Amino acid sequence: MKTAIAIHGGAGTITRQALSKEKEQQYRQALEDIIRAGQQILLAGGSALDAVTETVRLLEECPLFNAGKGSVFTHQATHELDACVMDGRTRQAGAVACVSQVRNPVLAARAVLEKTPHVLLAGAGAETFAAEQGLETVPPDFFSTPQRYAQLQQALQQGDILLDHQQDTADPQGDPIDPRNKFGTVGAVALDSAGHLAAATSTGGMTNKRPGRVGDTPLPGAGCYADRRVAVSCTGTGEVFILTQAGYDISAQMNYAGRSLEQACDHLMHTLGEMQGVGGLIAIDAGGNLALPFNSEGMYRASASGHEPPQVAIYRYPPAS
Repeated sequence: MKTAIAIHGGAGTITRQALSKEKEQQYRQALEDIIRAGQQILLAGGSALDAVTETVRLLEECPLFNAGKGSVFTHQATHELDACVMDGRTRQAGAVACVSQVRNPVLAARAVLEKTPHVLLAGAGAETFAAEQGLETVPPDFFSTPQRYAQLQQALQQGDILLDHQQDTADPQGDPIDPRNKFGTVGAVALDSAGHLAAATSTGGMTNKRPGRVGDTPLPGAGCYADRRVAVSCTGTGEVFILTQAGYDISAQMNYAGRSLEQACDHLMHTLGEMQGVGGLIAIDAGGNLALPFNSEGMYRASASGHEPPQVAIYRYPPAS
């Protein structure tokens, strides 16, 4: 069977005017390098679960994205990270929420999936479990960057909760996303040569959020979902993705209404819009069909099918001729 994989690095008001050529190339190169790593795992006969775990780990390691290194700050200038992985073959999932010392939350989520009878561990209990599994722990300031701290200071001054990398005016050297309209989550979906599907999602949360807030990312069926029909990873207004059970909704539409992947995604995006939800998702079905819809101006995204060259994109529209 032909393999396929897709990744995302967040969605929002991404504009060319707000992004220098150099900064855009950094994002594109990071997306291409990471999608190629996942593609090679699949082409070598690796599982979809391994491919999504590794690509999300690499996204966590890249400070350009709001997951792992480079995560945003809470109102109390702390970090709280969430992650989830789901194996479509078994419909089993593992997740962690509100961790602040696990270097790669996606690896902790994978350990919850494989080493416990549970689905979601949070806070200190998740930290203890990760350490027991021999996962690397780091001091909380490992996740900090000067840019993220500056965003917190801006949010505190404005009294806003910012949905990632945000600033009032475009900074060509900074993040190319409007302050109030970027959703910082990373994720991956994959189909392996055995026909199995998997999904993984990870996030650093929202700048200036109330400590303890948990969004859709670590909730199977909301921000991350996989079964034998489809795999989905979401990025956007977390509360709306929870209320719509966005990931599972796509599978349910395909199962009960007989919709194609594209039709199911279009219907979900319409529903999200009705609820003032903004963002996007990546999805892949058992036939290898890919969908990467979003209702914002842009979404960091990349995909690769079989041996074909990866496709990398950021904006909604191609450049004006």
